[in-house]
Amino acid sequence: MVFDAKYLVAFVALSLVGATVAEERVADPCAAIAGQKWVSPKDVRACYSSIKVDQTLKTNIIDVVNKTLAFHTSVNYQVKAPAPFTSDVHEDLLADLARIRHQSYKSDYDLHVDLSRTLKRLNDGHCVWINRCYDCASAFVNYVPIPLVLLTAPDGSQAVHIAPEAFTVAKAEFPDQIQFWQDSLPGPLKGSLESLSGAKVVLINGLPPFNAVNDNAKITGSFQAFGTRQNSFFASYQAGATGWTYSMGNFAQQSLPLSDNVLLTVQRVNHTLPDTFILPYRSRIGNIKAFTDTKSYLANNCVAVPGTNGVDVYTISAAEVAPSEAPVAKFQQQPVVSAAVARKHPLNVILDTSPLSDVVLPPTLAPSLPAVNGSRHAAQFYLLKDGKTGVLALGSFSDSDYNAFLDGLLTGLVTLKSQGATQLIVDVSNNGGGFICAAHWLHRIIIGPKSTTVPQAGLDTAARDGPLAQLIVKQIVNNDADPDLQLLYNPLQWRNASNQQFGPHDDWLQPPVKKIINGRPDAFSQRLGQECQPDGFPENVPNVALFNPKKVVIIGNGRCASSCSLFSITMSKHEGVKTVVVGGKKDVPQQYCGTVGGQSTDFSTIDTEIKSTHLKNNTLAPPDLLVNGVQGITWRLGFGITDPTQPEEWQDHPADLNLPLSGNTVNNPVAIWEDVARRLFA
Repeated sequence: MVFDAKYLVAFVALSLVGATVAEERVADPCAAIAGQKWVSPKDVRACYSSIKVDQTLKTNIIDVVNKTLAFHTSVNYQVKAPAPFTSDVHEDLLADLARIRHQSYKSDYDLHVDLSRTLKRLNDGHCVWINRCYDCASAFVNYVPIPLVLLTAPDGSQAVHIAPEAFTVAKAEFPDQIQFWQDSLPGPLKGSLESLSGAKVVLINGLPPFNAVNDNAKITGSFQAFGTRQNSFFASYQAGATGWTYSMGNFAQQSLPLSDNVLLTVQRVNHTLPDTFILPYRSRIGNIKAFTDTKSYLANNCVAVPGTNGVDVYTISAAEVAPSEAPVAKFQQQPVVSAAVARKHPLNVILDTSPLSDVVLPPTLAPSLPAVNGSRHAAQFYLLKDGKTGVLALGSFSDSDYNAFLDGLLTGLVTLKSQGATQLIVDVSNNGGGFICAAHWLHRIIIGPKSTTVPQAGLDTAARDGPLAQLIVKQIVNNDADPDLQLLYNPLQWRNASNQQFGPHDDWLQPPVKKIINGRPDAFSQRLGQECQPDGFPENVPNVALFNPKKVVIIGNGRCASSCSLFSITMSKHEGVKTVVVGGKKDVPQQYCGTVGGQSTDFSTIDTEIKSTHLKNNTLAPPDLLVNGVQGITWRLGFGITDPTQPEEWQDHPADLNLPLSGNTVNNPVAIWEDVARRLFA
């Protein structure tokens, strides 16, 4: 049954308020943190833990997640992933959802942590559950002012260090809290937070540092490769939409109020004896609406909002939510893109409970080279001082203006060539994906026209072919349910394996391609061919290669996902382009990318497909979500290159070089680029 949105909000508000009636006789722990910018993590947990489980909301969440998973391509693969990720991905999601449905929890927060971590065990940045009531892009973010890095000494030994730039970053980002941390240090260290920068970390909570690194890798999710999840513990940089940014890493920034403090033993620079001290974490308020107590916190921040659920795009009342206000946009690792642009130019982008960083990369580390013509937002072009190495620092495959973005990529590369560049470094550190056709376009213009770029510069794909998906297509092809070509399932959006466009009445989900995956029956669409050429490309496609693939290197910290993976994989496996991971543990295999997919989406988008084809009353359809949540999925899965019969998601992507970092090069993009040029362009 479809409910009026106003009724839903009222119903949920009353339901959530009812969850706290039993607490009225005691002090309200949420009132204790209301109106404050900085609080202790234990006080945030006390607020969260005071919220009791509402069985109606719990059932609603699990029903939405369960039924949305019918559209997720990988749910059966992820029960036991193929090699090389068999030991990294082995989550029976449907079984765990059944367990959670029947399990009792002390609080709604405990329920959320279990549900969130269950989906994170997929290690798939497309398929996550996010509740904006708790997750940090909306609520409280946990910080400690000493981001960590992994450095390699001249003798080749590696050790965890407090980042050399730690105090500079903390002083700029936390000017209103830095004195608290200064005063928290004991004895002679009090007031000497700056002296910790660069220190070698001997123990974290009494254990070797990599115990903490590996414990974090078990719960952080997003990437299949263990090495990549290790790398997420450490600080890193990114070319952001508004400038160069600094990611604190999972140690220094937590998406939930998990830790109250950390016990560290460190060896400070130019000190003989080690220091042991406790440093507290602090929680800073995020992008949430003001509240005064538990009741107002729930009503203002935990109820479904416009954009949480889908709409019938063919009703007058289906007004589009402002791009920056769309719930899913808060967690996509890309600049804000409107729903209309996303419908016209499909996306492949991961979701993350940690928002895109707005911490500024210190000026001493940010590139001081002049930006080359064509640079815009998260795509910046530079020519190194050697006069022959061009650099494209690409922090995202998304942009607020699709056409200007693609034109800028071409302009930047052509300008580099005109300035004398004969070799190219593409830095994709922390690139979470974006426009699929932008990835195809960049591959095509660098490499030029050849069999691996025309007509398909990406991967062939397939969608999950479940019963409700089949009904959506039948409504479109038989009943003209999408006359304005606004829906994903419209056959006019796709081409077959021979790259021939489907007709308006072609049922592209028939017949289903049946498979047995990990002993379970499954079904997928027929193979889908190229989707970008010519309509998704600008008209000015160059007819020659801009760079020799032997003179192109792709570098990053392994956190290259979605459309970034599509670009990196095709460049590496088709063209022989070298790949570099920066600063990974040397005895752990490093993957240059992960979380491939083919196209990602979310519950609200699928709900729009269902409502626009008048199938919301079908028993297979998920109900409207009652809480302020986001459920992501992989909607299409790309076929492999080495083995084109199987998904690329589960095939190997080993980096050609694991680049060691020193105190002089860590988080210093230009120094890293120059080192790569010396090593690989000799």
